Order: sequence, then C-alpha cells, then structure tokens
Amino acid sequence: MDSGIEHTLSKFADNTKLCGVVDTLEGRDAIQKDLDSCERWACVNLMNFNKAKCKVLHMGQGNPKRNYRLGKEWMESSPEEKDLEVLVDDKLNTTQQCALAAQKANHILGCIKRSVTSRSREVILPLCSALVRPHVQYCIRLWGPQYKKDRDLLERVQRRAVKLIRGLEHLCCEDRLRELGLFSLEKRRLQGDLRAAFQYLKRAYRKGGEGLFIRACSDRTRGNGFKLKKGRFRLDVRKKLFTVRVVRHWNRLPREVVEAPSLEVLKARLGGALGNLV
Repeated sequence: MDSGIEHTLSKFADNTKLCGVVDTLEGRDAIQKDLDSCERWACVNLMNFNKAKCKVLHMGQGNPKRNYRLGKEWMESSPEEKDLEVLVDDKLNTTQQCALAAQKANHILGCIKRSVTSRSREVILPLCSALVRPHVQYCIRLWGPQYKKDRDLLERVQRRAVKLIRGLEHLCCEDRLRELGLFSLEKRRLQGDLRAAFQYLKRAYRKGGEGLFIRACSDRTRGNGFKLKKGRFRLDVRKKLFTVRVVRHWNRLPREVVEAPSLEVLKARLGGALGNLV
C-alpha cells in the first residue's frame, strides 16, 4: 500500500491513516493522488475500504478544509475522531478524552465496590491496579491532561479507589497514598514521561529520539550534563505535548539519574528525584 505514497501513511491492524500538510492547491492534489493510489491498491487486492467510517480531520488555524474523495465517494469532515480508542479533536484538546477515561475507570471501580465484599488492601489494590488504573494511563504519553480541572478529574478516580480500603479512614488522601506506597497519578505520568525520554535518548528507541529531542549546547557544568533544548512556541497546546513538556523536568534531573546505565537502574534512582520535580 505504501508504494508511490508521497505523504505519511500509518497502518495498524485494519486501521489506515493518511496524514499531510496542505496549504496550497498542489498540496491538496497530492493528498488526493495518494488517496487514489490507496483505492487502486484495494481494488487490485480485492479489498474495500469501509467508506462510511472514512473521515477527514482538519487541523490547524486557518485550515482551508479542502474536500477529498475515496473512489467515487466524497468523505465527510469530522471535528474529532477516535484513534486506537484515543479521542483526537481538531484542536488537540484532551479534555473530552480525560472525561471518557475517568468515566470508564469509575464504572469499573463501581463494579468492584458492588461485587467484592472484602475491603482489605491485599484485595482492593491488585484489583484497582489491574482493572481501574489502565483506563487512566492507556496511551497517556499522547493525551496527558492539559488543564488542572482535567488532572483533578483523573486524581479523583484514585482517591475514590483508596477510600475503599478499610483501616485508612482517619487519614487524608495524601497520607493514604503514602501509607499504601502509591504516587499520585500526576507523579506517575511524570515518571512515565521520563522513562520514555530515557528510552528515546539513550536506550531502545534512540534512533527515533534523534528527531524528537535536540540536545542543548552548553559548557555549564551544573546539572546533569545531558540537557535538552527548550523550544519556543506560540500556542499553549504545543507546550503540553510529550516531547516539549518532558524537557523541563529532564533538565532538572540529577546527573546520577540521567547517566543510569539501564532502564532498571533509572527506575530505582528516579523515585527519590520525583519529589523535587512535582
């Protein structure tokens, strides 16, 4: 399917996405040419795209919102689409995705509360870790909450979960988490961001990280010695993306964390450093 395609074609199982920047009529024609190529590939291989599900998601300010067709049918424009169960809208706003994630997690938490009679930490903690937390952490590098109201919405899920555990009623939420050896979800997200950045910069995904991060050129000896360059952006939404938001925290890490020889060592050393970052 990729043969002769000019723009970015992303494929996963039976999902296909064609992405490109269009600011001229020539750009529109190039996108349409790629769509025609995909349609020809489907015909040659005796396959069909489900054209009822094929939509166009226009992004960016001042987007001319060109019309495109797949085969003989014109595709409808959509303000938001689900991509592998993550809701993406035309402004890259994650508020609705946060609400959906919290709703699913609270639904599962309610099922646990109604169907499990035990309130011991040995029962509730594993259930919440396996069934509730994945809903508020799935693909979180992509849709991390941008606003305080969204962060609070997700935090309330974990607060509701720890309230189920018997014997901690006299403690406030922060003390309950500390007693259970848990981080807040905000700290867990930061921990995951830093682990992913380490993978991109030094370990498994290093080749891919060369296009995501830029190492800062500096002769200062203070800090970790592996600082990243901070970008300057006009729109706040860009500052919330993983490759931008993680830079400030990465640059504040101590040298012994950044220079960890392996991901396992980084995880061990990161726990103590998180308290100074959030």
